Amino acid sequence: MDGNGRWAHQRGLPRVLGHQEGARAVQRVVTACREREIQVLTLFAFSQQNWLRPRPEVQALMVLLAEYIKIERRRILDTGIRLVAVGNISDIPEAPRNALQSLIDDSRDNTAMTLCLALSYGGREEIVAAARDLALRATRGEIDPLAIDESLFERTLWSDFLGPVDLLIRTSGEQRISNFLLWSLAYTELYFTDRY
Repeated sequence: MDGNGRWAHQRGLPRVLGHQEGARAVQRVVTACREREIQVLTLFAFSQQNWLRPRPEVQALMVLLAEYIKIERRRILDTGIRLVAVGNISDIPEAPRNALQSLIDDSRDNTAMTLCLALSYGGREEIVAAARDLALRATRGEIDPLAIDESLFERTLWSDFLGPVDLLIRTSGEQRISNFLLWSLAYTELYFTDRY
């Protein structure tokens, strides 16, 4: 999801209003995917690099995350959606993190669709974390370094439960993947659209 701020700028609106419109777009996309029986939808909601944005914008995004979870909670539970998250979730402020974790726990047994929010996420950071974890396990003698293969590495990733990505849709006219699910995108179809 990209272009919320530029959408607002083109209309002479504050960036935060663009993010609010983006949240409404998320509602429409999740509903459409659920109706089409898409099994897994991952939304790059907040990158690790987004922490470098101006503090008021980051704070507004965290408030928006908490509001989204509160507003969508009933719909997610009633439609059988399982909510999950990938990234450095411990970086998220306490209030939105607690709301997120509560909905993750309460939707754990839902099977109609998996909605994954990538929050405080970066693909390079995910790969480094997996490499670090495997190195520590090898140092402790828990695994043989020669036993590390693609399968074991993949199982060590934060996103291992998502599996490979079939289709990446990038909005806003940018034609790059911006550090998103780097391992899982190895054989993905890519679609770029100018629409914010």
